[in-house]
Amino acid sequence: MASENENKMEKIVSLCKRRGFVFQGSEIYGGLRGTWDYGPLGVALNNNIKREWWKMFVDGREDMYGLDAAIIMNAKVWEASGHTGAGFCDPLVEDVETGERFRADHLLKDNGIDAEGMTIQEIDTVIEEKGILSPKGNKLSKAREFNMMFESRVGATAGDEGKVYLRPETAQGIFVNFKNVLDSMSPKMPFGIAQIGKAFRNEIAPREFLFRVREFEQMEIEYFVKEEDWEVEFEKLRKDIVQWHTHLGLSNENIREYEVPENDLAHYSKRTIDFEYNYPGKGFDELAGFAYRTDHDLKNHEEASGVKMRYTPQEGEPFIPHVLEPSFGIGRALTAVLCEAYTEDTIGDSQRVYLKLPKHLAPYRVAVSPLLKNKPQLVEKAREVFTTLRAEFGNVAWDDNGNVGKRYRRQDEIGTPYCVVIDFDTLGEEAPENTDTVTVRNRDTGEQERVAISKLTEYLK
Repeated sequence: MASENENKMEKIVSLCKRRGFVFQGSEIYGGLRGTWDYGPLGVALNNNIKREWWKMFVDGREDMYGLDAAIIMNAKVWEASGHTGAGFCDPLVEDVETGERFRADHLLKDNGIDAEGMTIQEIDTVIEEKGILSPKGNKLSKAREFNMMFESRVGATAGDEGKVYLRPETAQGIFVNFKNVLDSMSPKMPFGIAQIGKAFRNEIAPREFLFRVREFEQMEIEYFVKEEDWEVEFEKLRKDIVQWHTHLGLSNENIREYEVPENDLAHYSKRTIDFEYNYPGKGFDELAGFAYRTDHDLKNHEEASGVKMRYTPQEGEPFIPHVLEPSFGIGRALTAVLCEAYTEDTIGDSQRVYLKLPKHLAPYRVAVSPLLKNKPQLVEKAREVFTTLRAEFGNVAWDDNGNVGKRYRRQDEIGTPYCVVIDFDTLGEEAPENTDTVTVRNRDTGEQERVAISKLTEYLK
């Protein structure tokens, strides 16, 4: 079963390249590890996921406010949040012969050893006792902590004064704007601030397609609550996350909730649930995280900046709110959606591959084709239908390449729910009773039916 699942993942990665979902970054120059580019269909699927998330968690609620914070922030932000210390480091070892660097915990995992919660000293002991070598068979150096933030410089200032970091998470942009949102929007407790944006982590050894990358996009919320209410609000948001994964079309049997043990919690967390998806060939791995960050961040920023990070109720004293944080990686969500949707079946005597994507996520809602592209009257009518549907849905494909069967297979493979074909019946040349009707073909069943053009938009909805 493992090899079958690994093969399925390889097929999905191949489909992503072939059909324009995901490309290797800088591919014509040999690529750059840990970077990926989204092609035309990947951008469309990505945008649909983000749109649906924003609709559910922000526009669909009265207690949520949007934000788009800068990627480059004052270096003091990361000092206050604890990201410049050991809490945001990975264990690094080197091949003593080649100098190649590896994640020590990954090497241990590849050798069947779970390194979660281990100290640097414990990792060194295990490597020595088990005789673990580098992938090239060479001895390994002692483990050391490696900070994952990308360093950069602003302006022409030399030295530490001009040093900045690319943000490793979007959360701190929300925390440093907490007071601005309070002053400008006067929200009532509890409330949340949400944003979608890029984050960067200098992974030692990026691998496994979109799972472990150096540049990624997050959909993240910081939800501010009274300390005594955090457990009640935590459960409400947990149910919302479950509902979100259902909205993505992910099956319950492929998702599990993992309660992170106390000894493995992040430095800011008092409770964390990892929502994990059963990725083919990989098994259960993180899809989203949900943490109770207490008042750690706002308290640290208040102490470091001298600016009060407090909510003032109508009655009572000002207080520093506690924070619940649902965090979603878009790359992992997109990968899970593709894995869930990837299907192989047989129609008639031929095998096919199709993506059983939910209609609200599919890059194209419908594809429109003339039966023959060398018949002007068919093309003209098809263009009329295409223009009408595009005005309604936006994401409509025009496809006149190859015969109809090949078009169907191509649209199946990219997840288009419906194909509409304008034929001679539409023009009333062969069956007068079918005049101004079109053939609509269903992706999932392969079944076809005639639908009046006047009712086509309603049918596709």
